[in-house]
Amino acid sequence: MSFRVWLRRQSSIPSEFSLPAVACGLLIGCLLCFTNLYFGLQTGFISMMSLQSALIGFLLSKMLPTPMSPQEIVLVQATATATGTMPLAAGFVSILPALGLVNQERDGSPPIHLSWMTGIGWCCAVAFFGVFLSPPIRKQVIIEEELAFPSGTATAQLVSVLHKLPPPNTSLRRRNGYQHIDDQEVGEDEDSREIISPRETTPLRDPEIVSPAGWHELLWSFVASALLTLAAYFFPVIFAIPVFGNYLAREWLWSFTPSLSYVGQGIIMGFPTTLSMNLGMLVGWGVLSPIAKFSGWAPGPVGDMTDGSRGWILWVCLAVMCADSLVSLLPVVWSLVVDVFVGLRHRSSAYVEDKDSSETETAERLVPVRWVIAGFCASVGVGIFLIWLVFGHEGIKPAATFAGYIIGSFLSILAVRALGETDINPVRLTSTINLKGPKLFQVSGLGKISQLFFAWIQPGNIVANLIAGGVVEAGAQQAGDLMQDLKTGHLCGVAPRTLFYGQLIGSVVSIFVTTTAYSLYMRAYPIPGPSFPAPSARVWLSFARLLRDGQLPPQASIFMLVFAAVFGLVAGFKVYAVRKQIWWAKWIPSGVAFAIGFLNTPSFSIARLIGGIIEYIFYVRYARSSGDIRLIVIASGFVLGEGVTSIISLVLRTFGVGVASCWGCGQSGMCGECS
Repeated sequence: MSFRVWLRRQSSIPSEFSLPAVACGLLIGCLLCFTNLYFGLQTGFISMMSLQSALIGFLLSKMLPTPMSPQEIVLVQATATATGTMPLAAGFVSILPALGLVNQERDGSPPIHLSWMTGIGWCCAVAFFGVFLSPPIRKQVIIEEELAFPSGTATAQLVSVLHKLPPPNTSLRRRNGYQHIDDQEVGEDEDSREIISPRETTPLRDPEIVSPAGWHELLWSFVASALLTLAAYFFPVIFAIPVFGNYLAREWLWSFTPSLSYVGQGIIMGFPTTLSMNLGMLVGWGVLSPIAKFSGWAPGPVGDMTDGSRGWILWVCLAVMCADSLVSLLPVVWSLVVDVFVGLRHRSSAYVEDKDSSETETAERLVPVRWVIAGFCASVGVGIFLIWLVFGHEGIKPAATFAGYIIGSFLSILAVRALGETDINPVRLTSTINLKGPKLFQVSGLGKISQLFFAWIQPGNIVANLIAGGVVEAGAQQAGDLMQDLKTGHLCGVAPRTLFYGQLIGSVVSIFVTTTAYSLYMRAYPIPGPSFPAPSARVWLSFARLLRDGQLPPQASIFMLVFAAVFGLVAGFKVYAVRKQIWWAKWIPSGVAFAIGFLNTPSFSIARLIGGIIEYIFYVRYARSSGDIRLIVIASGFVLGEGVTSIISLVLRTFGVGVASCWGCGQSGMCGECS
């Protein structure tokens, strides 16, 4: 019996599950994995790129003898995102670099640098338990409550547009904070409806199908970004241009990085988000940094994270992040409390019986409950053992690790609901406007909650605090990602079991890809270091230290309170405006994006603002319709070009091939390669 015949006879494998789709998803996901690790270590920015994965998968399928179906394209993007986001899920851009910054004298523990083998063990410990959290609550949040999951809905829209199919019937209820279905317009068919985003008033209307020219746009943007990145490797000053003068570049870190990938990320993020980020950059680096320096509160070099202005403004950044995340989560928490403690009392038995028959999928297409229970128990049990094996009893106690998995499970439900209602996963900042793609930063609100718990469960242990936060973050992120995929699959008719398989396969492959890539970066570069500062790691470690001893830099507490109060009010106003679907809600500054401007040096923010301006001008003046995706194709090429070239740079660095010239470094002092 051939393998194909055997595969077809397996009733547990849905018909739309195909090896070409999985292979294509893994190929795209591996590229995204390197790209996300590169940018995550550099700036804390990671892109899920589910829309871009679907688009690239569609283009690749055109090269096959039999192009892939819409359902297979959904599987492609689900597998790709599961593979590509492991640097975030397993904490390779935050937790692991933070453990490397631990200090024996200050923290009571030596720095921890995981080898390739121990990195595999850590990855296996956190890579799966979140995957088993989504299937049990899929029916509740997608079918019963009909939560919007805007990113998943937008991906389903894109897939239908690419295959010239009618828009998916979302049937969303009109609820505050949700994307909703507009009234049927005159002349439209019964099933032809539009999704109106509370952040964008122009829905996806006229399909702009990717023609063969889409390949040319993707290719030339990829090549242009790759060549510029390679040139910057040999001449580092290209990415550290002192446009504001040598003094500001050398002493105050004001330089410009003309990276096409940053421009592409700005396009994907959108003008309002990049504007918030640059507003934070101006306040943090143009106002607070000089104040802290000249007042003697941060007497060291500006870029020093210990006693310099960069380390001082980090605390204000942390206050803004926490205030924004807390206020943004309150409506979701309130909704959850109302549903649990009030809504359940008013449900009649007849309604319960109706719920039991509301499932839209047959049993063989669902993920069996026994799989979920067995998989969750196995992932938790094996994870506790592996974490103990990797970090030892002094790192984190097995009982504390078990508590981390339990806390992570409950907080993952909160993350799924927040993502479904607002398109914001508390693990990160993420937002989608039609085809402009998901944006996310390595900023974890739920991770901070877990750190608060473990400051009480295992007090004084910095390592345990970081590890526990990583466990919670992994579960919340994976549960949210899979639920977005399940929403897309629900709209496109893909079996939940198919996407479950894709998530598991992508996670397994990404364990080895991510760990290998991180090990290579560790051998070639100091992490954190000039080239890869890993800013998110500083946030995690600083918060853990604050919970342990409560010591802050001089006068930082006053500024933290003021900025937290201001951005708590701003976040509350933004939540209100979004729920009321006021058109200018998207222009209210985002607190997390504002804080990112503090977290990264100005060189990273300016290029993204350029991308945001390009995005705004294009969609206002030059887009053929609101569904025009030409700019997204170009932006994807920009991002992938630098991400893929980073692999070449890594290989060159590993084999001792260095820069060709350090010209300009003496003037700017900003070239990480030459410092």
